[in-house]
Amino acid sequence: MDIRAAILWEQNQPLSVEPADLDAPGPGEVLVEVRAAGVCHSDLHPARGDWPAKTPLVLGHEGAGIVREVGPSVTRVSRGDHIVLCWAPACGECPPCREGRAVLCDRLEKVTYRNRLPSGASRLHARQQDIAPFLGTACFSSFVVVPEEGAIPIPRDLPFEALATLGCAVLTGVGAVMNAAKVQSGARVAVIGAGGIGLNVIQGAAIAGSDRIVAIDLRPAPLALAQQFGATDTIDGAGDVPPAVRALTGGRGADFVFDTVGTPATLAAAIASARKGGAVVLTGLSRVDSQGSIPMFPFVMQEKRLIGSVYGSGNPAQDIPRLVSLYQDGRLKLNELVSRTYSLDRVNEALDALAASDGARGVIRYE
Repeated sequence: MDIRAAILWEQNQPLSVEPADLDAPGPGEVLVEVRAAGVCHSDLHPARGDWPAKTPLVLGHEGAGIVREVGPSVTRVSRGDHIVLCWAPACGECPPCREGRAVLCDRLEKVTYRNRLPSGASRLHARQQDIAPFLGTACFSSFVVVPEEGAIPIPRDLPFEALATLGCAVLTGVGAVMNAAKVQSGARVAVIGAGGIGLNVIQGAAIAGSDRIVAIDLRPAPLALAQQFGATDTIDGAGDVPPAVRALTGGRGADFVFDTVGTPATLAAAIASARKGGAVVLTGLSRVDSQGSIPMFPFVMQEKRLIGSVYGSGNPAQDIPRLVSLYQDGRLKLNELVSRTYSLDRVNEALDALAASDGARGVIRYE
């Protein structure tokens, strides 16, 4: 079928919005009409050359839409279902899946992280070439073919624009609080970075009943937004962060410090801001060649912990419906996350705005 897609033909060059051809879904696959797609830093990194990527490639990995066609043997979704896209469709059979750690599924390393569908087929084509789908999702296009495990059904009466961010930013941030850190009521939490992930860590900490939530950022606009999502205090990240965190936590430091930025400097600040026995949760993805040095002494004598968290550290097929329920109950903010909307033709403008973002999320809407 004829579609429109934003194609990255070469890294460090603008995306080209142009006609493309999409094959019908194969066994275990579904065709989805994309209605809204979030613009995430994980799209910006391959576009700007921070991560190596084989081109041509269609970016976009958090989105929502409607199932328009199902391939043979599909049982999880039906035509007409409204869905949230999940870029980490687990196989359900490998050791991590059997352990309940679906986001560490062995299949993801073989196909998703190589920008392929589990079937290995190339469904997207343009200029007589196969086009790779970023993270097997490629939702910077009007229609996509994804594995049925990558389409999570949700109620039909919810706005696509709000749901678009569920498939990455919300799941990653809230999941890091609930699944990776297991933050308890009354905890003192510090969050470095108040962008899309950071705001969701903040509201996840608020949902968990944290007593104090300290937001840290270099820019005033994200800090103001953080307070709307539940931050009790804010700190200018240009200053000396660890003493400021200790001053707000009775001189002890935070029980949990979330680094949503992922640089050597922010990681060092996070470790120094955690109390004795506290935990640092790293969700921020750095450049692939970034190296950070950390002080080893506190991990022994102060029993600090360093936890990595990818995609919410849970099971997206279960966690996304749970987050939808929180939204329906008025406990999870989704509409407020969307600060900018664009048509697909303005995708490069959306990426530029993200690079200089003042927080929250840009969303591409498909009419």
